Amino acid sequence: MATATRVPFFSTTSSGLRHCHKSNWVESSFPLIRQPGSLGPVNKSLSPSSSFLAKTNRRGFTRIGVVVSAAMADLSTVLVTGAGGRTGQILYKKLKERADQFVARGLVRTEESKEKIRGADDVFVGDIRDADSIVPAIQGVDALIILTSAVPRMKPGYDPTKGQRPEFYFEEGAFPEQVDWIGQKNQIDVAKTAGVKHIVLVGSMGGTDPNHPLNSLGNGNILVWKRKAEQYLADSGIPYTIIRAGGLQDREGGLRELLVGKDDELLKTETKTITRSDVAEVCIQALQFEEAKFKAFDLASKPERVGTPTKDFKALFSQVTARF
Repeated sequence: MATATRVPFFSTTSSGLRHCHKSNWVESSFPLIRQPGSLGPVNKSLSPSSSFLAKTNRRGFTRIGVVVSAAMADLSTVLVTGAGGRTGQILYKKLKERADQFVARGLVRTEESKEKIRGADDVFVGDIRDADSIVPAIQGVDALIILTSAVPRMKPGYDPTKGQRPEFYFEEGAFPEQVDWIGQKNQIDVAKTAGVKHIVLVGSMGGTDPNHPLNSLGNGNILVWKRKAEQYLADSGIPYTIIRAGGLQDREGGLRELLVGKDDELLKTETKTITRSDVAEVCIQALQFEEAKFKAFDLASKPERVGTPTKDFKALFSQVTARF
């Protein structure tokens, strides 16, 4: 039999104020309408998963008790940082589509990014390099999925027809040390203070090789700083899942057999890529299985139509034995 949680009764008057029996008068956050035949307004804007009880007394006050369904109370609030990026957008959308399981939040760096993903009040604007600016986004969440990353830019003037090799740079203040180390450390620290129960961190394969080509882009040593943040998370005491994704593809997800590995072993094979959509799905699935906690793994997939598309994520996570 379903259970329900009853929240405190409060009274409302035609002035638009409400009064809780445990607090002072405060401004109502609900649109109020007048109850026919009474002097007191009644709220009819409660969520579909809630119901209310109303009783008007002889002074015209309406006493309303809100009953919130147990299913609503059990939803997990999940924050996606880097929600304006290509993988972040996919992940944020997936969470929104599963409103029966999750309350989705997003964190982006600019108002432009918020508009791009059509974010409402559940999308926060903050700078991960400034810990104080991300506190409101992280406060009150159950799980944090970190998808932030420094992004190398190609220097202008590159002409492939002339046999030139592209050169890259990082914008001032957005080097990997500042974004992938300090920025991710800030997120972990704020999450720990806020009591977040699980952090999923998405990194990249290649971190075991200091001479990996990605480290040379813009002289940023991006994999070195990512690896340092991963170690910091593993040492934090917070339940974690570290996903080191292979080369990211902008293709449809859910069509391939996923592969997990460790220590960049998959980079020595032909199966070292994965779709952004599949990475996003693995992040969400990691929140739902104890087998994914306190584990770190490389992630790639077989080509489409080779093998069987992965559906059993508990079995996938059970293959992983490495804690870092």
